[in-house]
Amino acid sequence: MQLRFVGIDPETGTSNSPTVWVREMAQELVFQGWKADTELEEECATFHLPGHALGIPSDETVVRIPFRMIPILREACNAAERAAQLRGADDGSDAHGCAPGDA
Repeated sequence: MQLRFVGIDPETGTSNSPTVWVREMAQELVFQGWKADTELEEECATFHLPGHALGIPSDETVVRIPFRMIPILREACNAAERAAQLRGADDGSDAHGCAPGDA
């Protein structure tokens, strides 16, 4: 697994360290953040999204990231898009991984 470090909470001390990485081969952003408390998890689990079941799947979790990390999140998104564009140039697909003619 090739993780590319993007950034860490600029106000982190020695014990808290919300962090963002890009995992290019898997086409994922990876977050380390604060665990959601029970109240926030319950609120997220009861939020209705049309076409989706209620609840948080057992292989997913809710993570909190502070607003002050927005520039780091933007940088991670930009890095992911650049990686996708490079892959697209190699295989003829666009930035979203769609080959010409795909719908």
